[in-house]
Amino acid sequence: MLFSMTKRPWLSFALSLPLAAASALPFSVLHAQDAPPPQKIDVSHFTSSVEDVVIPVPSEIFNALDKLGGNPNWGSVLPTGESKFHPKVQAQNALLLGVVIADGFIAVEAKDSSRVEQIGRRVIELASTLGVGKSVISHCNAISEAAKKDQWDGVRVELDRTQNSVREAMKALHSRDESQLVSIAGWLRGTDALTFLVGKDYKPDRADLLHQPQMLETFDRQFEEMGNSVKADKMVSEIRAGFKKIKPLVDSKGNEAIPQKTVTDVNEITSALVKNVAP
Repeated sequence: MLFSMTKRPWLSFALSLPLAAASALPFSVLHAQDAPPPQKIDVSHFTSSVEDVVIPVPSEIFNALDKLGGNPNWGSVLPTGESKFHPKVQAQNALLLGVVIADGFIAVEAKDSSRVEQIGRRVIELASTLGVGKSVISHCNAISEAAKKDQWDGVRVELDRTQNSVREAMKALHSRDESQLVSIAGWLRGTDALTFLVGKDYKPDRADLLHQPQMLETFDRQFEEMGNSVKADKMVSEIRAGFKKIKPLVDSKGNEAIPQKTVTDVNEITSALVKNVAP
């Protein structure tokens, strides 16, 4: 989920970047600030995958919302407190880690340095339960230092590196299912925040960001290929069922805009799922 040094049009950024390419690419979202607001978003540019492994990048979808104008109140979608919930099941730890990393991106959008530091500590704690804590310590320390100095470019870079390092380390530990759950939960939390903000200030072009049926199809294939014990986990199965409800809602036909009620309906589903993962 790290991006090329080359300056690229912001619409070419992917919501999901291939794992194989992620480590070779640095963060360039901030170059997009010079680009004019788009008239319409082609959501297909937000999706790519390699071997059905996708990495949702909350920062990209959030940046897209910013570029559509208005002044999203990112602080309003941050959790009010730090969850001390400690799942006993590794699959649930992976889901919670994905949600917390997405919260980190939201805190960056809100420029809330104290929450960024707090979330960084939580990321280390959860990553350690999955056996990959050492892989993120240096990133989280860098995040904390950059946040204290309001160096938000650096914070964004290190957040991206953190999620990529988690995935690479889990891959080395042969924890493919849990690695995918981190990504799935990141997308879930990002969509939860997005639908809340779009619902508060509805515009059809903002709602277009939800048109991601292919992403949900990919996630469903990932769920199907997971081990039986992971698929049988109550939290995992509830998220899969929730995604099946979301897919027809966001699968708009032709040039049909996704209506405000649909945005609200998706938010109700995602919000309930996020609260289940991070009570």
